[in-house]
Amino acid sequence: MYLSNFTSDAKVEKGAYSEELIEKLKRKARKVRIEIVKSIYKAQSGHPGGSLSATDILVALFFYKMHFHPKDLHWKDRDLFVLSKGHGVPALYGVFSELGIIKEEELSHLRQVGSILQGHPDRLKTPGIEASTGSLGQGLSIALGMALSIRLNKSNRKVYVMMGDGEMQEGQIWEAMLKAGNEKLDNLVGIIDYNGIQLDGMVKKIDDLAPLKDKCKAFKWETVEIDGHNFDEILWALDEADKNKGKPFMIIAHTIKGKGVSFMENNPAFHGKAPNEEQYKQALKELGATE
Repeated sequence: MYLSNFTSDAKVEKGAYSEELIEKLKRKARKVRIEIVKSIYKAQSGHPGGSLSATDILVALFFYKMHFHPKDLHWKDRDLFVLSKGHGVPALYGVFSELGIIKEEELSHLRQVGSILQGHPDRLKTPGIEASTGSLGQGLSIALGMALSIRLNKSNRKVYVMMGDGEMQEGQIWEAMLKAGNEKLDNLVGIIDYNGIQLDGMVKKIDDLAPLKDKCKAFKWETVEIDGHNFDEILWALDEADKNKGKPFMIIAHTIKGKGVSFMENNPAFHGKAPNEEQYKQALKELGATE
């Protein structure tokens, strides 16, 4: 599997994060994955692979790290999140449902005409969305502008932005990385969902990113690599970002495309394809759905 091709930077002491916390996050992630599969199956449209790979990181962000009030979405001191890989938004919708920002029944209207849940994030339609994204390569530039504004206002808020690995082939990403590094924006945290697969196949065969960590560091970003499905490592990386000073912080999260569903894992076919009825039932069974 793709996850075997890296060495983690995480230095997590035993007991640093309680078993209770980790189990809570795992339960949330399982529920979100179930909702991803359900909503995409109902819509018969969407991107299950990258939504499932991003789930654990999004759960950790919203249920552990970010300063954020679900009942006050415009709280002036909130941290900001930009989902640059906008096609992975079913995972974010699942998180929002768990937070009570949107009603669970809304998930069954994904990608339908008139729904508040579009196929890509739309800040004008969906509560909690900070930036409309979907045109790949633009999210980091948006987050960069947010981080600069926050610094000008002398605020302690942070901006988190999640990018896809296929998206990292976009030139605009590297322009934004260059600017953020030169501006020493330590209130900006980038997360790369490095699942190794993009629309047309394996990233390393299409336009290889390696050595990605070295490139990020060369652009003046403090950079760590982690297992993006290991909650101890995810929490450690997010905490390290808080300690970081004088540089933007990049988390390269090695993940598995389609995580949690055997026939979707590491399968390029499920980048943007909904399961059929038989696959749907199998996926729910593997995820432990009880309904």
